Amino acid sequence: SLKLKVLKKKSSHNFHQHSHPHSIKIPGDITLGGLFPVHARGHAGVPCGEIKKEKGIHRLEAMLYALDQINSDPELLPNITLGARILDTCSRDTYALEQSLTFVQALIQKDTSDIRCSNGEQPIIRKPERVVGVIGASGSSVSIMVANVLRLFEIPQISYASTAPELSDNNRYDFFSRVVPPDSYQAQAMVDIVKALGWNYVSTLASEGNYGESGVDAFVQISREAGGLCIAQSLKIPREPKLGEFDKIIKRLMETPNARGVIIFAHEDDIKQVLEAASKSNLTGQFKFVGSDSWGAKSSPILDQEEVAEGAVTILPKRASIEGFDQYFTTRSLENNRRNIWFAEFWEDDFRCKLTRPGIKIDPEKKKCTGEERISRDSHYEQEGKVQFVIDAVYAMAHALHNMHQDLCPGATGVCDKMDPVEGRLLLSYIHSVNFNGSAGTAVLFNENGDAPGRYDIFQYQMTNTTNPGYRVIGQWTNNLRLNVEEMQWTGGSRQIPDSVCSFPCRSGERKKMVKGVPCCWHCELCDGYQFQADEFNCEMCPFDMRPTLNRTACRPTPIIKLEWHSPWAVIPLFLAILGILATLSVIITFIRFNDTPIVRAAGRELSYVLLTGIFLIYFITFLMIAEPGTVVCAFRRLLLGLGMCITYSAMLTKTNRIYRIFEQGKKSVTPPKFISPTSQLMITFILISVQVVGVFIWFGVMPPHTIVDYEEQRPPNPELARGILKCDIADLSLICCLSYSIVLMVTCTVYAVKSRGVPETFNEAKPIGFTMYTTCIVWLAFVPIFFGTAQSTEKMFIQTTTLTVSMSLSASVSLGMLYIPKFYVIIFHPEQNVQKRKRSFKAVVQAATMSSRLSQKSISDKQNGETKIEPDRTQ
Repeated sequence: SLKLKVLKKKSSHNFHQHSHPHSIKIPGDITLGGLFPVHARGHAGVPCGEIKKEKGIHRLEAMLYALDQINSDPELLPNITLGARILDTCSRDTYALEQSLTFVQALIQKDTSDIRCSNGEQPIIRKPERVVGVIGASGSSVSIMVANVLRLFEIPQISYASTAPELSDNNRYDFFSRVVPPDSYQAQAMVDIVKALGWNYVSTLASEGNYGESGVDAFVQISREAGGLCIAQSLKIPREPKLGEFDKIIKRLMETPNARGVIIFAHEDDIKQVLEAASKSNLTGQFKFVGSDSWGAKSSPILDQEEVAEGAVTILPKRASIEGFDQYFTTRSLENNRRNIWFAEFWEDDFRCKLTRPGIKIDPEKKKCTGEERISRDSHYEQEGKVQFVIDAVYAMAHALHNMHQDLCPGATGVCDKMDPVEGRLLLSYIHSVNFNGSAGTAVLFNENGDAPGRYDIFQYQMTNTTNPGYRVIGQWTNNLRLNVEEMQWTGGSRQIPDSVCSFPCRSGERKKMVKGVPCCWHCELCDGYQFQADEFNCEMCPFDMRPTLNRTACRPTPIIKLEWHSPWAVIPLFLAILGILATLSVIITFIRFNDTPIVRAAGRELSYVLLTGIFLIYFITFLMIAEPGTVVCAFRRLLLGLGMCITYSAMLTKTNRIYRIFEQGKKSVTPPKFISPTSQLMITFILISVQVVGVFIWFGVMPPHTIVDYEEQRPPNPELARGILKCDIADLSLICCLSYSIVLMVTCTVYAVKSRGVPETFNEAKPIGFTMYTTCIVWLAFVPIFFGTAQSTEKMFIQTTTLTVSMSLSASVSLGMLYIPKFYVIIFHPEQNVQKRKRSFKAVVQAATMSSRLSQKSISDKQNGETKIEPDRTQ
């Protein structure tokens, strides 16, 4: 009845409106689904926003173009027409999920048994078309949402733009394939770019969602596996950014200013706002962006922000402009493209005009569309980057269906029963097996995860030295990077690659002290003192006989020095020694020449020659102390160092002891004491000397003389001043022990000189010897603090050698001057006094001396009583 027909029509109309809102229906034997972001995401609860001309309309028309090409190709799916049901995702995953339910309606069994017409008959409900496969979606988050539904109904899906790495998971997204490479390839390419630029410290910035977050995760994972690359900060851009959000992001990025490289996986709107925030913060040129394919070679993200974007390196799947599509699209008009329900909206936006609609007034500020406008002629046109991939995705589905038809329906015209309906899992296997040359001439194929091979073009946005600022191809990536670094330009046209490193390389001689938890960051610490750089992270001490090189990368031998003859430390001791030797030789020669004269005999010829020999050896030791150390020199140093003083003070001690014993004995009796003859005196002297000689030879046996190089003595904080000193192996303590016996003799001699101070000077040398010993003691008392007080000085050896030799020369000069120079003077200049006096007996000598002593004491007593008496003449 008429009523039933109207009910059917109304029911069908309502179902159609409810089930297929915002969709394009292209009739065909086999229907493909299509998902495109025709509109942007809406705001304030509205699902859809403004129309997207390139990402939406260009890509949608690319599918329509591909269907036209396939349907007109007699070789591909002959006698089979491909149809389509194309939906708008409005760039929102939840909205796309609702829309994609259209594709599975035919597979959902509906119970209509309780539905009846008014006459009681069952209604006739039009069965929705069955979609065998879906082309799309664009955004990764949309594809993930849709893929979760389509896999339940085993509907294969081929995306032309979704690159999120997680879609490669064949267990979760087994019915998903794509003709674009996943972001894991893209991330690998970006890691290779960063390393080629010499960067090791970068920040990452991702739009919240599957595309941005999974892209950055892949980059971080690959960089961690590759090593040598650290992430300073990983920041996210919220789905619904608040006011000032991008300023906060820039501020956060500036917390690590050394990380100038910023890896950005973000939507183009977010990219644009990041650039605007950087410009507003006067940070033009601070950041060097490495952008993913969402930036690619697009002009919209950098519009009005070209200076901030200068030098940005971007990546894009290798693509080509399809000339056939350009011819097709530029000839579209309102008349010949009525199948695209959104084309009129595109027309208005593209030509900035308004179409007349019944009941709607035209905005007076906008011109009226005439319908005579032409794309490219009256508006700017540039083929959108993913058009090639949309065409390849449709062709991949067509080739899979073609191969499947050949296998299941050999020789059949049209779709045979085995392909009605098309089994989704079987079709998926045919999709994974396709291998053909795509629209750009490159091979279209899939791996076991449904991913296309990675082929990327690498661009850089350049402004200077080009008549047409824009993106320039600077390299390619197909499993490995080919980058033309010499063609790159940075801020201001600079060819110098900017740094993006946490820490700059340490200089020679500096070690790396790593910052905990950040393997790309370190502090450089100088290998100080006597350390050298053993490796990148460690300083080690040079061996004791070496010092570091100037750049502290190795050790070199420490220079070896010794006391040179021309050194200021040697000149004065040598001068004194030479004068002393000349004076001593003069005295010895004079004494030998006037050997039998009274003065020489009175001085005790035998002991005088022994004493003068000791004085000569004291002067001579200066030459041994300054001579270059060797085994022979060291042996003579040990032998003669104490021997000269020992000989001198043994002779003096024997003399003072003889005088003391004579006058002490004279007080008791007139019998002379024993052992006062010259022979006895010599015997006593040689016995005393033999003690020193025996001690030295025992020392030779225990520790044979040898040389050493002392590296500790001149080892100041500055290793450049370090020197090894070649010297004899005689320690300070050994030196003192060597001289200690002579010092004992000297002190003993001084004691006897004090005891013999009452003896008149006219009788013997007691008083000159006394003065000699007093002066010598003063010299040696001054020597000890100087010698040991310089133990920490870097000039220790020189100071001690000079001090020792000068002290010895002074003590020898005192002995020579006090005891022999007056005699030498009389013998040479007053020979008339060098005559024989009458001889007296020992008794007369003692009595005279005793009387003299008493008279001296009485004279002192009288003076104390105020009396003055005339001293009697004791001239003999």
